[in-house]
Amino acid sequence: MRALQIAASGMSAQQMRVEVISNNLANMSTTGYNPRRAEFADLHYQQMTRPGTINATDGTQIPAGVQLGLGVRPTAVTVNLSQGSLSATGGDLDLAIDGAGYLEVTLPSGISAYTRDGGLKRSADGQVVTSDGFPVVPSVTIPEDARAIAINADGEIYAYFTDQVQPQLLGQFTLANFTNDKGLEAIGSNLFRETGASGPPNVNTPGQDSLGTLRQGYLEESSVDPVREITELIKAQRGYELNAKVITAADQMLGATTQVR
Repeated sequence: MRALQIAASGMSAQQMRVEVISNNLANMSTTGYNPRRAEFADLHYQQMTRPGTINATDGTQIPAGVQLGLGVRPTAVTVNLSQGSLSATGGDLDLAIDGAGYLEVTLPSGISAYTRDGGLKRSADGQVVTSDGFPVVPSVTIPEDARAIAINADGEIYAYFTDQVQPQLLGQFTLANFTNDKGLEAIGSNLFRETGASGPPNVNTPGQDSLGTLRQGYLEESSVDPVREITELIKAQRGYELNAKVITAADQMLGATTQVR
């Protein structure tokens, strides 16, 4: 009874689909979050009679054959790279990336990670870091006596001091882009890591080489569409229920077989 295994693979696929949708809905308020989508493919087929086989009775070719599918399997969970809307916060270290690109940060292990979460903070020694304390690359330190900070669209950081008319240039943020952004490995905390599928990072100043620009005082909101996610959730639920009915029907057929006298 192949229907039992086929329906079980279908239930497993729909369960995975629901898990992806639930993660999207849970991150509706996560800065810079892009929704994921589960993708599936049919499993291999058992060839009972191959198409084009010669019919032994009259020598003609069988036009279609008999191919029995064995279920479904997950192939990928891809990310939808649509940009979320920009929300004004007024924070002097809140940065939204308007366009393509990622901010580069350094993890405690020394490995580089990348994020679109521009909710930056200032550490105890004045260094610009993420909310988790990871320093931004290139490193920028804000003097303690700076009364205001200004960041332009090109990523240049200026500090204003009480006893100076002209601002002081502290440094410049850069952005990184990848040939295949969907190949990045998500490691949590709004961070991604380079993989062989993503290719090496292309680092440049904002606004150059197809990179986006920076907007101070804004944050990128999550691009999750709640209506779409709820619709997908209902479809996944219906698919799960239908596969469960197949298992029930197959069980009843097996029960009828054992009761034959």
